[in-house]
Amino acid sequence: MDIEKLKKDVLEIEDKIIEIRRKIHENPELSYKEYNTAKLVAETLKSLGIEVKVGVGLPTAVLGILKTSKPGKVVALRADMDALPVEEMTDLPFKSKIKGVMHACGHDTHVAMLLGGAMLLAKNIDMLSGEVRFIFQPAEEDGGLGGAKPMIDAGVMDGVDYVFGLHISSAYPAGVFATRKGPLMATPDAFKITVHGKGGHGSAPHETIDPIYISLLIANAIYGITARQIDPVQPFIISITSIHSGTKDNIIPDDAVMEGTIRSLDENVRKKALDYMERIVSSICGIYGAECKVEFMKDVYPITVNDPETTEEVMRILNNISKVEETQPILGAEDFSRFLQKAKGTYFFLGTRNEKLGCIYPNHSSKFCVDESVLKLGALAHAALSIEFTNKKE
Repeated sequence: MDIEKLKKDVLEIEDKIIEIRRKIHENPELSYKEYNTAKLVAETLKSLGIEVKVGVGLPTAVLGILKTSKPGKVVALRADMDALPVEEMTDLPFKSKIKGVMHACGHDTHVAMLLGGAMLLAKNIDMLSGEVRFIFQPAEEDGGLGGAKPMIDAGVMDGVDYVFGLHISSAYPAGVFATRKGPLMATPDAFKITVHGKGGHGSAPHETIDPIYISLLIANAIYGITARQIDPVQPFIISITSIHSGTKDNIIPDDAVMEGTIRSLDENVRKKALDYMERIVSSICGIYGAECKVEFMKDVYPITVNDPETTEEVMRILNNISKVEETQPILGAEDFSRFLQKAKGTYFFLGTRNEKLGCIYPNHSSKFCVDESVLKLGALAHAALSIEFTNKKE
């Protein structure tokens, strides 16, 4: 691989990458509704002479295929495309034109960087062997079914040897790559607990089965799972994020509903926590004569686990582009985890934190912004990983 030529070539397309990013940023689309983004992606890939398939598993999913005449490995690269239901509060000249919708997690940059990678590879196809697949995925932010599973079911990972995913992040300085071997991101188990009691007057609680009081007991007991049931050295959290009940100050209601999330990086720990939660809710409701129901989200994203050997090579390759840090696991979640269950691969971050530019706000913030000078590094990373791994001889 001629990394110096790639570095020179990426400078020639840097403005185009930024232009694409800004266009998508101005026109964000929520999960499963990424129609204009998908159209832009498909048209750009076609203009590069790359084979394009649309509606792959989902109406807005796009797959680009770049084949070479030389035998080699099949490498897949993935970018998610969906925005968030957030009202943008930046002063950017290209801020969102869609009320209540914003690219607050950087998926606009992911699309732009992967298209930049496709431009580099199309120009330098002689450096490649085998095949590169460009996966433009809808609905990563959905948290349940998501976009990865339908695309996998439609065959995008069939025959893939290696898969790579890149995420922009304000947690790291601009231009720094960060990743780790093994578990990187958590499983996001969403839960809903419904307590059915018996309502009545606030002055006579003894005549009721108070669902609010019972919910408070459940909440305290659930938080005890973290403190007393799970090994304290294990990365693990339970957060109750929503409690809804009641209508008036003197009425004890019939029902109360709690919702929240459980995050874990170990499958045995996860199963233990879910079991404890069901037992706690059942026991407390039984003591007070209430009916209860515990529901967990189906099709939850698996733990994101980087292949150790592949990740070691990835870190070596990225180190030729910019600084690389080994990061700690985080309790965010990603359905890129589903791709990693189908092939060896690595998920990694690219830092965008730049105090001078005001890029200090976390992903999902209404003030999230990106140091666009790092986008060329992401495009270069996609190209370099593709060339190295399609030419891998083992």
